[in-house]
Amino acid sequence: AYSGLDQNDEAVKAYQKALDTDPSNSNALSGIMNTYLLQKQVDKAIEAANTQIAKVPNSSAFYDLLGTALFNNKKDYKAAEVALRKAAELDKKNSDALLKLGQALRAQGSVDQAIATFQQSIKDGFKTTVDRLIETPVAEPPALAGADDASQQKSINPQNLISWWLDWMLRTPTPFAERMTLFWHGHFTSDFRKVTLQTPFIYWQNQTWRHNALGNLHDFLYQVTIDPGMLRYLDLGTSTGRAPNENYSRELMELFTMGVGSFTEDDVRNGAKALSGWREPVTQAMYDALVLRAQQQGRQPPKNLTPDTVKTGVFVQQRAYVGPVKFLGVTKQWDTKAVLEQILAQPATAPFIVTKVLREFVTDQPADAYVKRLADGFRKSNSDLKTLMRDVFTSPEFLAPTTYRALVKSPTELMVNMAKSIEQPGLARAIGQAGQGQGQTLFDPPEVGGWPSNASWISSNNVLERVNFAQATLTGIAKLPAFNNAHLTQLDGVVSPATAQLLNSSPDDATRWLILLASPEFQLK
Repeated sequence: AYSGLDQNDEAVKAYQKALDTDPSNSNALSGIMNTYLLQKQVDKAIEAANTQIAKVPNSSAFYDLLGTALFNNKKDYKAAEVALRKAAELDKKNSDALLKLGQALRAQGSVDQAIATFQQSIKDGFKTTVDRLIETPVAEPPALAGADDASQQKSINPQNLISWWLDWMLRTPTPFAERMTLFWHGHFTSDFRKVTLQTPFIYWQNQTWRHNALGNLHDFLYQVTIDPGMLRYLDLGTSTGRAPNENYSRELMELFTMGVGSFTEDDVRNGAKALSGWREPVTQAMYDALVLRAQQQGRQPPKNLTPDTVKTGVFVQQRAYVGPVKFLGVTKQWDTKAVLEQILAQPATAPFIVTKVLREFVTDQPADAYVKRLADGFRKSNSDLKTLMRDVFTSPEFLAPTTYRALVKSPTELMVNMAKSIEQPGLARAIGQAGQGQGQTLFDPPEVGGWPSNASWISSNNVLERVNFAQATLTGIAKLPAFNNAHLTQLDGVVSPATAQLLNSSPDDATRWLILLASPEFQLK
């Protein structure tokens, strides 16, 4: 009635009263926005939509209204695309939002793979989209120059190694595969200090983890065990039947598969015997370096040593333990695969792996029933990691409001997210250098148990380092991308009143980007 009388201020107040009474009232929000739009106050209309979205973030209708205003009145087609995409995701039956999304994409001239992928995702639905994410073949990074030929004569530069991987994280067409590689990098740990950079072993390990990141845990665990970097890191490469080294046997069960209290000291000792017999491979470059050093020192080259052609450990039967031992309740003559199969058959193993995955991707304190349900499925799948990740992402707990932003991003996750947000794929070296100050240097975890997680990443010093990295990065960029509605694309449009107020009062895009990247919301998964 007030609108009909052109009493616009009163009309807005009445609509706002309706919204206060029912925050999900899309008709009331539409009334407010239309009142502003009729007065050519486009920014006020958009602000009203964003304010209500912050209160009710799961309303497809609100995103639809925002996208329509951005498209028709602001002519900001990219921001309209983001809002309408969200509307379509929240309500698969919102065909009007999907139609408008197509118009926004066409307005940008975006007739490319991104459109096709999204339209297919809308058509297929969430579950099929998750399947596609998981089933897409892993893209391999380009080779790191000289890494395969690392030796005592020419070692790998650690910063080059770190930058090589970070650069691929920023550019890969299969980012989920890299995310899983990072997860396993912190689970099946090794560090370049003990493995050394005078071999290609730590570089090869990264490739092996990527190959197996979404494979079968039976195969993966065998590759972990005979990985040259792991052989050196946990001393299995020097373990013999006569002098078994217990390091790998212990960490294999305690940190990698079963957890504390699920095995005995006898299992550690006998496991070490059963796993003995492996040695590190020798590459041609390593062999040549050994020969050259011997010549320089006036010695004969090592006898009975020839270059290997494999990128795994080499099993030497004469170095192995011969005879039956009792391991995890069974007495027999063991080999490496039999040891690993016995571990995977233990009731503690599936829940241990599932809990580790859930703490990385869902919640730091998964309920026992949640763990049991996924562990049962993991066993039935014969330890298939794709099945596990699919079950995680389609579980009600993953989609629940209580697990939204329930975890803290690691420094690597955070800085890679920052670089992608501001469209700066060339920041790999800067991210690598900043990692140490934030507590995460890739290829150099602080202990066999890997890096800390979740709230452990947050301290007064670490938070300051995160903010300083964001500020230094933004200051060094000649031309920042327009902020527009970056809070929608980067934060789902769900921000606290404090963050919203800071963004709304910011004088320029550089300040808005800093507030977004340093916000509590951006620090969370």
